[in-house]
Formats: sequence, C-alpha cells, structure tokens
Amino acid sequence: QVHLVESGGGLVQAGGSLRLSCECSGRNWNRYVVGWFRQGPGKEREFVAGIRWSDSNTDYGDFVKGRFTISRDNVESVMYLQLNNLEPEDTAVYYCAAMTGTVASRAYLLWDYWGQGTQVTVST
Repeated sequence: QVHLVESGGGLVQAGGSLRLSCECSGRNWNRYVVGWFRQGPGKEREFVAGIRWSDSNTDYGDFVKGRFTISRDNVESVMYLQLNNLEPEDTAVYYCAAMTGTVASRAYLLWDYWGQGTQVTVST
C-alpha cells in the first residue's frame, strides 16, 4: 500500500507560480513511478508529469511546454511539481499518483494509488 498526500495548491494570478508537494509513504513506495495528473472542470483527468524514483527519469504531458518541473527529494520522500507562468487554463485539481512499472503512463486508469488532490485556481 502506498500513501500519497498533496499540498501546496491555492489561488494565484495568471503568470504566477506555485509549488505542489506530495508526501510519499508506504511499503516499497520508492519502487514505483510517481507523478501528477490534473482534472479541470468538465474535463477528463490528464497526465501532467511523471518521475521514476530510482533514477529521476522524467516525462511531461505535451501541454507543459517547459512551464512545469517535476522533482523529488529522496531524503524527505517528497515529490514536487513546480508550476510557473500559470494560465487560467491550468485551473484544476492536481493529483499525485503512483504506478508499478518503469515508465509513466498517460492513461490514468493504469495508475494504482492516488492522493486526495489539491486545488489550483489561476485568475485573470
């Protein structure tokens, strides 16, 4: 069982930044691929970024275009998502997730564990 707890969401103006955190714990959690998804109002859940804990190999959704950065702190067992140059279209609930395997899947149904989500709202 893997436990994921997100924090760091909030309200920010367009062009601003936020850093989301995901505390990871549980049995063998660092053998998983971990990552972030988001779900905006009336939209499907979409892949934002993933990181393989063993070697920090990363992958990003096509829409990210260099604005977001995923990273992890191996000592504190925390994963981060730095959000820069935010746009109103980035408004969504952001979820931390973990899956078995070595490559992050863009299909959210293939992920095994989820956090409760944290709201990010970007105003104009």
